[in-house]
Amino acid sequence: MTALYQSTVTEIGELVPAFIAEGMLVFFGEGAPEELRDFCIMHEVSHKQDQIMVGDFFAIDDHEFEILAVGDVANENLMNLGHLNLKANGNGQADLPGDVCIAEVELPEIRVGAHFGITRR
Repeated sequence: MTALYQSTVTEIGELVPAFIAEGMLVFFGEGAPEELRDFCIMHEVSHKQDQIMVGDFFAIDDHEFEILAVGDVANENLMNLGHLNLKANGNGQADLPGDVCIAEVELPEIRVGAHFGITRR
């Protein structure tokens, strides 16, 4: 298994639980603009190695999900801004260029200190 991206959650915006209920996690690196912080999961990157692809796995703590679709600018956003728009919608094609899609599942509660990453098998 190869770690492509690893990070730790440092802050959770007050609107994040509502986004989780809708099947979406919005991650942003710590340099995110103030106006985005209410609905974002802020994080500190500890490792980034390669672009993510369909078939890779997103994991947060003990939860792991296969990536089904990667939008055209999702890799650029993740590598440059720490921005990841993860949607649990089961789509095999991203609706928006920044989306990363996983199966339609109930997303876990996110906590400060949680570790997340993307791996390739």
